[in-house]
Amino acid sequence: SFMRGIDGVLHTATLHKPHVATHSRQDFIDTNITGTLNLLEEAVSAGVRTFVFTSTTSVFGRALTPSSGTPAAWITEDVVPVPRNIYGVTKLAAENLCELSHRDHKLPCLILRTSRFFPEADDRKETRDAYADDNAKVNEFLYRRADIADIVTAHLLALERARSIGFGRYIISATTPFSQNGLQELHTNTPAVVERHAPSYPDVYARRGWTMFPAIDRVYVNERARRELGWQPRVDFAYVLNCVGTGDDFRSPLAQAVGSKGYHDVVFEDGPYPT
Repeated sequence: SFMRGIDGVLHTATLHKPHVATHSRQDFIDTNITGTLNLLEEAVSAGVRTFVFTSTTSVFGRALTPSSGTPAAWITEDVVPVPRNIYGVTKLAAENLCELSHRDHKLPCLILRTSRFFPEADDRKETRDAYADDNAKVNEFLYRRADIADIVTAHLLALERARSIGFGRYIISATTPFSQNGLQELHTNTPAVVERHAPSYPDVYARRGWTMFPAIDRVYVNERARRELGWQPRVDFAYVLNCVGTGDDFRSPLAQAVGSKGYHDVVFEDGPYPT
């Protein structure tokens, strides 16, 4: 086995949502499902002690977009995924293979459902047209983004804790300031809710010519990861808002160093990738 002597596996390799338009469904199955199965079986046969699988909040799919007039979705690990595309389908299947390997072979395995941490421009043209890139990303720290340095610490903690936990799924996203009892207003009048949590935000945004999203449709809740992994993400909306106000870069040194890797060899004219 090529894994002999390996203590832990961090499985991050995947075809992503940006590949949906450029790769076949079979490519997704080969890479995301068969590739994961191969790694799990090698890990079991080599006696690997820890397996950490990087998944995505995209597995929740249609559960993330409630209809208008209803509250924003409060997304915990207990929400039932309804995958939206082949990416979500294959990542969820890979998660289930991890669970099966734990159940059948006692492989300690933790799944990290990460939210956005990439530096690329937004895939939606409406968002790119309406918001400066930093404006959109700072808005997202309220509910659906994390800094890569915090993503890294979550993975390191998962490696440490997997054997004692056994199996688990965790949402890895910046800590939201929102609570469950304001979700109706959040979905209809986001700026008012944000101002209650961050009274300085309108002034800071006005100085930059920025705007808040009018409506937020879902909130990723990281409470379980903080409680069970002991994860303490450093970057949240209050932190990035303070950076914007003082003129500092809100990205961690690691986020600045890593930069954009891109998803394709070619550059597309009408966006970061074809949709």
